[in-house]
Amino acid sequence: MFEDLWVAVGLILVLEGILYALAPNAMRRMLDTVLRQPEQTIRMTGLAVALAGLVVVVVARA
Repeated sequence: MFEDLWVAVGLILVLEGILYALAPNAMRRMLDTVLRQPEQTIRMTGLAVALAGLVVVVVARA
């Protein structure tokens, strides 16, 4: 199980790194947009993304 967790963390880092390497200006604009959002919007978006990720994991493991 912990091996799967490390693989998932590694894949997240690879995907995020690719985004920053291929489109640094777009990532900078996106981060600026996020910083302008109210805290509650960021919190709810984070929760929604986490739940979506959980659904993906559960479906993939089924």
